[in-house]
Amino acid sequence: MTPTHFKTSGHLLVCQHVNCKARGSDLLYRALWNALDAQKLAYFKIGGSLRLTESGCLGACSAGPVLCVYRQRAGGLEEGWYAATDFPLALKVARAVHEGAELPDDRKYGP
Repeated sequence: MTPTHFKTSGHLLVCQHVNCKARGSDLLYRALWNALDAQKLAYFKIGGSLRLTESGCLGACSAGPVLCVYRQRAGGLEEGWYAATDFPLALKVARAVHEGAELPDDRKYGP
């Protein structure tokens, strides 16, 4: 049974395929994991709401690291795709998802 304080408002995926890793996606993932944990934004923290997952190729190999985010909104499922993602942008996206704010447009592509 899941404890009642576990709530997920969004899911962030960081590509860990070869091209993105060559551009630092493994470091980005670890830095974002540590920030979500320290700032109590991770779903397993009381008050947190974000899941973070390493993923396979997200399809923008020449523009990595790639970050993808999914969240449920009133109108349905919203997704955001980000190219050339650095830590400040990833954290900005994470905070927007956690706060229910609009996703940033910086380096956003796709849907």
